[in-house]
Amino acid sequence: MSENNPETPAVTIPHEIDTPEIMIDVDILDRNIERMASAVRARGLSLRPHAKTHKIAEIAARQIAAGASGLTVATIGEAEVFAAAGVGNLFIAYPLWLSPQKAERLRRLAQTAQIAVGIDSAEGATALGSGLGNAAGSISAFVEVDSGHHRSGVHPESVAPVAEAAARAGLKVAGVFTFPGHSYAPGMPVEAARQEELSLNRAAEVLAAAGFDVTCRSGGSTPTAMLTGDSAATEVRPGVYVFGDAQQLELGRCAAEDIALTVAATVVSRHVTLRDGPARFIIDAGSKVLGSDRPAWASGFGRLMDHPNARITALSEHHATVEWPDPGTAPAIGHRLRVIPNHVCLAMNLVDDVAVVRGGALVDRWVVAARGKNR
Repeated sequence: MSENNPETPAVTIPHEIDTPEIMIDVDILDRNIERMASAVRARGLSLRPHAKTHKIAEIAARQIAAGASGLTVATIGEAEVFAAAGVGNLFIAYPLWLSPQKAERLRRLAQTAQIAVGIDSAEGATALGSGLGNAAGSISAFVEVDSGHHRSGVHPESVAPVAEAAARAGLKVAGVFTFPGHSYAPGMPVEAARQEELSLNRAAEVLAAAGFDVTCRSGGSTPTAMLTGDSAATEVRPGVYVFGDAQQLELGRCAAEDIALTVAATVVSRHVTLRDGPARFIIDAGSKVLGSDRPAWASGFGRLMDHPNARITALSEHHATVEWPDPGTAPAIGHRLRVIPNHVCLAMNLVDDVAVVRGGALVDRWVVAARGKNR
C-alpha cells in the first residue's frame, strides 16, 4: 500500500498466504547472497556465513554455490542439520562444554564433515579433548578473542594458555576468531571493525610466538563484514545479510530494497483517533512471529516495509500496535501489510516453514530445518 492511497498495495501479498506468515523474496535473497560473496572475494577473504540466521538447507546451498567455504553454526544440533544436507565444512563458533551425549554427537559429526569448534578457556579445551578421546585430532579448535563485545572470548594477550591446553588435549589449533557484536549499535560498525582488526592481529602474533601456526583469523558480523579489507582477518562470518532486518535498516547497513524477509500481517482492529493525534491500529503479528528484541536505540518493535513513517509502538504475543502519522490515510480493518522484524534471527526460529515469493507470487515453501536446534 502507498502512504497516500491505502487501497493500492505497493507489493502484493500472494492471496494463498494467510497471516501472519514469514515471506522470503527469493530474488532479493539471491542478490544479497551474491553481493556479499562478491565483496568478500574482492577483498581476498573467505566467507563462512552464519546459518543461525536462516536455518534453511535451500539457503545454505545457495551460499555454498556462491562461493562460501562452509557455514558457521551456533550449536551441534544446527551442525547436524546442515551436515545431513551436504555441507562439508562447519564451524560451531561458540565455546562448547561437552556432556557425554554432546561428545558422542560431535564424534559422529566429524565422520561426515570437517568440524571446527570454539574454545576460550583451558578448562573447556581440556574437557573437549577428553570427551572426544581418539577423535580429538579430527576436530579443529579456534581460540575466541574478545574484541570489545565482552561476551565470551579471552583478551588477545591470553590466547596462548588456551591454545596450549587444546594442543595437550589432542585438538588441532587452527586459528583465532572473534564476534564484534558491539557493531550492532549506531555509530559503532567502523570502530568495532577497527577493534576486531587489532584484536585478531595481536592474538595471532601471541599464538605465533608460542609456536602455533595460525592459518585462519575469523571475524566479521553483518555490520562489519563489508568494512573488513586489508586487515588481520582471513575470513568473515556474517549472517543477517541474507535477509536484512529493521535493526540493519536503522543502522544504515542495508536499504529497504535489500530486505528479503517480511512478515505478512492483517489489520484486525483500529483505535479511536484523538483529535490532532496519530492513528493507531492493531495487526495480527506479535512477538510469537516477529520476535521481541528491541535495542534501546531502535525506533520501534519492527518497521512496516512500505510505510517508513509508521512505527510499531507496542508488542504482545499475537498482536502489535502500529502508530500511523496521518489518520486520513490509515489502512482499514482487513488490509494486509508487510512487517520487517527487528531481529530476523529470532523470527526464523519461531516458524516451521516460510513462504517463498517472487514478483508477488508464491513459488515455494521452505522448511526451517534447524529451527529449535538449541543444543
